Amino acid sequence: MKLLSTAATFLLCVAPFSTARSLDFFNSQTPIKAENEAVKGDNPLVYCNNPSNYILQIERVDLTPNPPLPGKTLTIQATGTLNEKIEQGAYVNLEVKYGLITLVRQTADLCEQIVNVDLECPLEKGEMTLTKQVELPRQIPPGKYTVHADVYTKDDKHVTCLEAHNIEFKAGFI
Repeated sequence: MKLLSTAATFLLCVAPFSTARSLDFFNSQTPIKAENEAVKGDNPLVYCNNPSNYILQIERVDLTPNPPLPGKTLTIQATGTLNEKIEQGAYVNLEVKYGLITLVRQTADLCEQIVNVDLECPLEKGEMTLTKQVELPRQIPPGKYTVHADVYTKDDKHVTCLEAHNIEFKAGFI
């Protein structure tokens, strides 16, 4: 459950900055990089679609360390601009997969989740900066994980959509 909570936090951190829990990353040999249209910065995030239509315009997201290490603190720094106020009723569709197996597929209240990154609704229009530290667990099942977070306003307008693909956790680095 800690893994799922952490996975959600990471994307929630960046989904207003994407939205707020954190992805527990296991030690991989090289920094995690995005393969598609990447979110700027040192992170594994890619946009689902053309980000110019999103309410949240992300300028940069940095993870320290990248790759994150089990049992260590992951620092997430994000900056961006909200083009509209985000009010109660906003939500995130979250999916976490372990290989081909779906571990989580749920819709969560964005305003309930962003308290995990010391924010609260309403999120006012304008520039935002976020710094969040997350303690990563020492043990994570080895394998490849994919996380997808699709964020909407209460009126179903697209705030952002982010993915992290093929996040690999390797055995033996505990």
